[in-house]
Amino acid sequence: MRDIAVEIDNYIKRLFPICRSITGPGNRESLAILQEIAPIEIKEYPSGTPVYDWVIPHEWRVRDAYIRNSKGEKLVDFQASNVHLVSYSEPVAKTMDYEELELHLHIHPELPDAIPYRTSYYKRDWGFCVTHSQRERLREEGESLEVVIDSEFDERGSLSVGEVLIPGKTGKEILVSTYICHPSLANDNLSGAVMTAFLAKDLLARTDLMHSYRIVFVPETIGAIAYCAMNEDVMKRIDTGLVVTTVGGPGKFGYKQSYDPGHHVNAMIEEVFKEEGLDYITYPFDIHGSDERQYSSQGFRINIASITKDKYYEYPYYHTSLDNLDFVSGEQIAQSLGLYLDLIRLLDRNVCYRNLYPNCEVMLSKHDLYPKSGGAQVPRIGGKDELDLILWFLFLADGTHTLAKISHTMGVDIEALESIAALLSEKGLVSL
Repeated sequence: MRDIAVEIDNYIKRLFPICRSITGPGNRESLAILQEIAPIEIKEYPSGTPVYDWVIPHEWRVRDAYIRNSKGEKLVDFQASNVHLVSYSEPVAKTMDYEELELHLHIHPELPDAIPYRTSYYKRDWGFCVTHSQRERLREEGESLEVVIDSEFDERGSLSVGEVLIPGKTGKEILVSTYICHPSLANDNLSGAVMTAFLAKDLLARTDLMHSYRIVFVPETIGAIAYCAMNEDVMKRIDTGLVVTTVGGPGKFGYKQSYDPGHHVNAMIEEVFKEEGLDYITYPFDIHGSDERQYSSQGFRINIASITKDKYYEYPYYHTSLDNLDFVSGEQIAQSLGLYLDLIRLLDRNVCYRNLYPNCEVMLSKHDLYPKSGGAQVPRIGGKDELDLILWFLFLADGTHTLAKISHTMGVDIEALESIAALLSEKGLVSL
């Protein structure tokens, strides 16, 4: 993983300074860089398009923003940190006193040296985010503060999403989604976007995938809603998915469960943690969070889970300028990538087989699967020999029971069932 960690470091350093939001050139620039890792197709959804109860907003573009005193000194500068500007701020060019400006200033209540991250996506407004010392300096200046926000809204613009479709043998899809709408915040969620690109690269190199993978890079909330609206039929056929978020911090691993705690994706995540000997935090599903809220909504009900490393809401630098390249590293993201790949290894094997002879039992002797002489067998309840496994597998393989479900029902490892499935497939008795 060392080489991958170095590659990841190089990409997060390149991507970190770019100003991203829910729309705009920063998202396209970021996706274009990620295309160097995986063949991401960039799609544009036009501004003004209705998507369920929402409308894709006008595209926001910002060139510069600052607050300057009467001496011409920039006291707050978007070029020094794009987190300084409230995302989606409308244009301003005005000289004002501190009393007027204060209504548009945001500070972090607990971290005096941090610049907080704030947005105003759906209400036309403007603002600056500053440290406590910057606010005091502005207060001391008092008057003649030149406030400039060089931004614009384009009703003919669009919302950009990235997509990678990877075909597998069964055609059944697993969704992997990450969000690209935050500016210079490293863990939330530059880490997720970069890790997802490397995950796509790994899956594209495999030739034995059972499932197909739909990997998407979207602006959080509105991007996921728009993607669901534009791909409704296929999204409603997906059962399982992952939202990749906050995977690069130095702290503890954890996972947020899908809305159905009994779903196999949760058990498989715990299996991965246990295989690696990792202590972890379990977060039950909650309606607050990331795009699992959209994908798990009533119309879709995809069981979405997330493996995290310093989960959003949980670490003190969340949504501040201190969520930077000192907090996140390629090595930490590479560790998360390894866990996600281990999880996909388990998820990919979890397929459904269908008994091709569903009307009464198969004549096993005809297929050399039954002892040559009958009458000597005395079945045991809960037996686990090969004949027992064959009989139970054929009984349960109705095209709806996954290997994980059959494994749980029979109390048998998936590896043993895979051997039975391969044998029965070879005999022409079951198919995917």
